[in-house]
Amino acid sequence: MNIYDIAKLAGVSIATVSRVVNDNPKVSDQTKEKVRRIMADHDYTPNVFARGLGLGSMHTVGIVCPDVADIYMARAVSYLEKNLQGYGYDCILYCSGYDEEDKQQAVERILKKQIDALIMVGSDYTYDTPEQGSYLHNAAVRLPVFLINGSLDGDNIYSVLADDRQAVYDAAEELLFAGKSRILFLSNSRSCSAMRKLEGYGSALKAHGLPVDQELILYPENAVYAVRDLLFRRRGLHFDSVIAATDELAVGALKYLHARGLHVPGEISVIGCNNSELSICCEPELTTIDTRVEVLCRTTIDSVMALLGGNTVKRRQLVKCHLVRRSTTDF
Repeated sequence: MNIYDIAKLAGVSIATVSRVVNDNPKVSDQTKEKVRRIMADHDYTPNVFARGLGLGSMHTVGIVCPDVADIYMARAVSYLEKNLQGYGYDCILYCSGYDEEDKQQAVERILKKQIDALIMVGSDYTYDTPEQGSYLHNAAVRLPVFLINGSLDGDNIYSVLADDRQAVYDAAEELLFAGKSRILFLSNSRSCSAMRKLEGYGSALKAHGLPVDQELILYPENAVYAVRDLLFRRRGLHFDSVIAATDELAVGALKYLHARGLHVPGEISVIGCNNSELSICCEPELTTIDTRVEVLCRTTIDSVMALLGGNTVKRRQLVKCHLVRRSTTDF
């Protein structure tokens, strides 16, 4: 039995339970009596989380991401910290890596800290079944868990996602409308976000009566390998445009096209994803999908604070992406 069970049985928010625990005068006597009776019936002993919600004694949020050296992750952590500071909160950061056991251990370690909520950054924390994400379900028994660009069904688990499937669909359709028909898709991951992008790519092709050619879907490890793969292993591959799941891969494609003497965007159009600094540091500047990481992070922190304040928060929030048109496309 925990604070969430008590709140559910009493038909009130967890913040209301914490206010009852702390004898907050803003709670009616009737509600106090009801909540206290349920706590007594179930031998519930308030823990530090329940007390902290009322007393504001923690003011710290835990953040876990796979690798803070990743450009996207680094930007997300920076935005999260800035928004938390705006609310007077601190944060604790753990990098979990990508191995499942390491992810679980990272969450177990951060839960030993005195935190009010847990934020998981990235779609690598998306799971198809409750069993796969059991360590997050266990964490959600103790405190709210928020997933940025990830998704997992469960009590006290909340998701804020970029609509990157639709964004890639729209980008691919722009290329098709411009007369392109051999669109190369580059991805260095099979994460949930990467697969949503791939789904958008495939759906756009099918909507225009074109087959999904597996030869045009490549998975290089990084931008360097993308260039190497295209130059030496796939140099006979014919394509007239590129959609890359990250800006890094798109810049790698640009390097390859430059080495081949191909003109961008005259002969080949290129679209990246994430609207990172790399998109304006290359030549020509990169057309890219803005997945609006700043909005994702601000929405997440606003939702964390609303929930801790006793307000209702949507379990799943979708943030629309948009295409930033620069010089690697001519539409």
